[in-house]
Amino acid sequence: MTRKIVPTLLAAAFVAGAGFAPAHAQDNDRAPPQNALKLSEIISKVEQRDGFRYIDEIEWDRGLYEVTYYTTDKAKVEIRFDPVTGEPK
Repeated sequence: MTRKIVPTLLAAAFVAGAGFAPAHAQDNDRAPPQNALKLSEIISKVEQRDGFRYIDEIEWDRGLYEVTYYTTDKAKVEIRFDPVTGEPK
């Protein structure tokens, strides 16, 4: 009987502990500022560029959006955008 109770108690303790894990504060450097444009607005600016074909990757890096896209002539373009103004840097 003891053999069945121990695994059950361990499983219950694990499940209970998982529900009460401490929350981690969001790193402020990882989030755009409160007055930033919506990411969809930045994407729209990229899609309107001459020769645009498709977006390959978008990253948030050092306070700027870094967008990698390809053009119709297969050129790879990496451009950084200010999140507040939406202007290229």
